[in-house]
Amino acid sequence: MFRAERPWEALDIARIDGATVRLHWTDQPYVWHTNDGVEVFAVLDGVVEMHVRIDGDVQRVRLEAGDVFRADEGDEHAAHPVGEARILVIERAGSP
Repeated sequence: MFRAERPWEALDIARIDGATVRLHWTDQPYVWHTNDGVEVFAVLDGVVEMHVRIDGDVQRVRLEAGDVFRADEGDEHAAHPVGEARILVIERAGSP
C-alpha cells in the first residue's frame, strides 16, 4: 500500500490529455487553494474532511472511502484528513 515520506507526496499514475491522475498519501491538512480547472478528489482509504469556502462561509463535507468530491475552477477548498488517508486526484497538469 502506497505511503509517502511526506504528507501530500504523490505517486504519478497517468497523464491523460493534459490532466494528471495521482495517488496522494497524507496525514496532514492541505492549504487553502483554488484550481485552474476542475479537480476530482476520490478517497480510497481513510476519512477526509473537505473544507469549502462559499460566499465567505466555510462548509465541511465528510468524505469516507469510496466518496468523491468535485471542485470546479475557482472553488476555494482545503482537505483535512482524519488520520492517514489515500486520495486519488485528477486535475489539470500543473494545477496547485
